[in-house]
Amino acid sequence: MHLFDLAPQQGMTPVIGMLHAAVEDTYHRLQATCAGLSEEELYYKGPNGSLNSIAQLLKHLAVVDLHWVYRLRGESVPDELVQQFGPMATEEGRLPEIEGVPLEDLFSQYDRVQDMFRQACLILTDEDLERKVPYENGAEATVRWGIWHIADHSRYHQAHMAWLKKMCRTGL
Repeated sequence: MHLFDLAPQQGMTPVIGMLHAAVEDTYHRLQATCAGLSEEELYYKGPNGSLNSIAQLLKHLAVVDLHWVYRLRGESVPDELVQQFGPMATEEGRLPEIEGVPLEDLFSQYDRVQDMFRQACLILTDEDLERKVPYENGAEATVRWGIWHIADHSRYHQAHMAWLKKMCRTGL
């Protein structure tokens, strides 16, 4: 029998560790959802070609999480990382197009962000949870909400990815 649990990372404070464990668990589920995707599945954009592909969603999650890492640190994302990872959205507000990047490369980039996130969590304390960080459109969020949001945002898009994979495989 398999036991489901969250395993806080050693060296993290209790609540930070639990929140990080939720993000880590969600990331492992994302990897499982995407394991073995064909190139067709990775770049499938729905029957009319108007949806975001799994590749776009993976890149989007990595970029958004990268921005959260730097929010948690109280810093701006360095220009070199913005160049490497790209923007969160196009000028039209859509996810940037992506083509021909292998799944392994997308996850390699995302693994790097996850490691940066882990490093950021190792220096946060439970007292930091109520600290406010800049969010979108001039709003603010607490560190606690930001870490939770990383996991929640990933789960939200995992549902899209599972749906796209099913549509591609069944020809819907």
